Amino acid sequence: MSDQVGATGSTATDDGASVAAGTPQDATDVVEAAGHFRVYLGAAAGVGKTFAMLNEGRRRHDRGTDLVIGFVECHGRRRTEELIDALEVVPRKTVGYRGSQLEEMDLGAVLRRQPQLALVDELAHTNVPESGRNAKRWQDVMEILSAGIDVITTVNIQHLESIAGEVEKMTGARVRERVPDWVVRRANQIELVGSSPEQLRRRMLHGNIYPAERVNQALTHFFRTDNLIALRELALRFLADETDEELLERLRRHESPGIWETAERIMVAVTAAAGTDALLRRAARMASRLKGKLDIVHVSSGSGARPGEPQALAKLRALADDVGARWSELSMTIPPGPSRGSRDSTRSPRS
Repeated sequence: MSDQVGATGSTATDDGASVAAGTPQDATDVVEAAGHFRVYLGAAAGVGKTFAMLNEGRRRHDRGTDLVIGFVECHGRRRTEELIDALEVVPRKTVGYRGSQLEEMDLGAVLRRQPQLALVDELAHTNVPESGRNAKRWQDVMEILSAGIDVITTVNIQHLESIAGEVEKMTGARVRERVPDWVVRRANQIELVGSSPEQLRRRMLHGNIYPAERVNQALTHFFRTDNLIALRELALRFLADETDEELLERLRRHESPGIWETAERIMVAVTAAAGTDALLRRAARMASRLKGKLDIVHVSSGSGARPGEPQALAKLRALADDVGARWSELSMTIPPGPSRGSRDSTRSPRS
């Protein structure tokens, strides 16, 4: 992990500012009624997120905060390991999976310990199957917050659901682990941890990010200079959007309500065709930048679903939830007879 943070910026939303594309109400309740949530956001691995999180943990510890490390991955980096020495670490639990013994955060132990603050690395991590009640670490974090415990965590920009597809096309690398946008947007504070592409590539060459056997592959693929520049721009745009949202919310509170009666809306009509998920993600990014709401509409012809269509639509609905969009289902009936010009569309209630 980097010995110093190259660049930082933050946006605080302690007032519970509304999210442009919408946030599930239960998630809002979890964060606002419980622990303070802080996210260190990075453009790529190696920028210094974990180091920054542990530095903040040491500062809080020295000021008397009761904190624990729920999970931190050091990746063999000596300076990162040194920061852990003075902090209490909740023992991990060992889980057997496909003949291997893997370690995961012990959520139950963190909740029983009930500290003021928990440091939890790698928000996008997928838990080992059957290792606990949650499939994803971000779900563990939501539980910790709901127990009244503050959380500081880390995540890279490519793991956000609305951005992951674009990163895949840009880098050619599969983004398997993803976090719903609303999870990161509900943070009380987002802090950007940055590093120049040149510095990141030097750190890669020196073996400070990946093991030696992975360096050449990384430098010629994901860690190409053009990719790193684009990833940093995505992270900066995301943070700028959050800062704009905070400013708008403050203006709404202090100005006449009549000024804010109108809002941008984006509507996307979807089908089960391949590639529709990319369209939905792009619309989510547009809605975020416009501070507008996103509506997803699917029209059913009533003539019966094609093979695989229900499964494809179910995935789209899940994606719509992840990016904070509202899903509407319309049914269209074509009456029998020679004339097909009259069509009756009726709206069905959204589940």
